[in-house]
Amino acid sequence: MKGALTIIAFFVLGVMLGWSGALPLWLSESDFTLYALFFLLFCVGVSVGADDTLRRTIARMQPKILLIPLATIVGTLLGSFAISFALDNVSATESMAIGSGFGYYSLSSIFITQYKGAELGTIALVSNVFREIFALLMAPLLFKAFGKLAPIAAGGATTMDTTLPVISRVCGRDWIFVAMLHGFAVDLSVPFLVTFLCRF
Repeated sequence: MKGALTIIAFFVLGVMLGWSGALPLWLSESDFTLYALFFLLFCVGVSVGADDTLRRTIARMQPKILLIPLATIVGTLLGSFAISFALDNVSATESMAIGSGFGYYSLSSIFITQYKGAELGTIALVSNVFREIFALLMAPLLFKAFGKLAPIAAGGATTMDTTLPVISRVCGRDWIFVAMLHGFAVDLSVPFLVTFLCRF
């Protein structure tokens, strides 16, 4: 929750500085966000490669466990497609691109801003932040209503980091392995799905 609020605070600060004209022009008119995205992807790669626990988890992985992140991906895309019919200025592929952030707001919003503009990037940021907050706050209710896989599916890409403590507490420590693997697999899909859907 604290991390999500910090991200929103920095975003609001950026908007205010952009409106005020206090920032140098090169910052808004250059490919600065693209280079920031490259650096972010590099950092994600380093954190994944350096995570011994994650490497051991993948080594013990059973193929059928991959059905869980696959179900999360397919379900999110279908839900995003369905909700697009209720939105006036957002196409089905744009809605699916936003949904395919899976809670990974920092990466997906930058991609969508690069491809589709700041307005849709902002919607992606807020939407994916809300997904993380929803998973953090509603995990106990989701567990009671739908079972142990529901909080994991709701967490999307965040289940290997920010929502993992909540999932561990609600679902039990036995599900940490599943949550980490789920988060890792969904996390990997984000750049591919977002960029693919943004091309339409």
